[in-house]
Amino acid sequence: MIVRRHRADDYEAIRHIYAAAFTRPENPESVPLEVGLFEALWEAGDAIPELSFTALKEVGAVGHVTASRATVATDSVVAVGPIGVLPEYQGLGIGSALMDALLTAADAADVPMIVLLGSPQYYSRFGFRPAKELGVIPAEPRWGEAFQARPLTAYTPAVAGRFQYASGFSS
Repeated sequence: MIVRRHRADDYEAIRHIYAAAFTRPENPESVPLEVGLFEALWEAGDAIPELSFTALKEVGAVGHVTASRATVATDSVVAVGPIGVLPEYQGLGIGSALMDALLTAADAADVPMIVLLGSPQYYSRFGFRPAKELGVIPAEPRWGEAFQARPLTAYTPAVAGRFQYASGFSS
């Protein structure tokens, strides 16, 4: 498997990955929310190509992680999501490899913090913890423990306050 930076010509393959990874069995004909989110982030220019990664196997693209612009108070941070892997390739460490690539690249780019909504049981393995422990206030209180943050090398406790996703998240 190869994990490389997102390229513009990956767009259709990535749409397919998110559609397959997030299809709801009870409604297989509907387009998953994650596909629309991916499209909105790229169309709005909110996605960050140099921090978004595609996983490739012999068959082509099998996984992707989208990084986008976000803020905590006035500080720029990075939001993760969507992240997905084709169903037949899940459980093989591809999602972990994508997350590791994003964290490494963001740390090298002096990003102070990565934020996401997701399973605390899953994302704690990457150093994520409840964002409130770092003084980051969610835009929606109902997010609770699923709203997580991961401080990187450039982090200081001054990176605190209300979190705001990029505009693509609300379209």
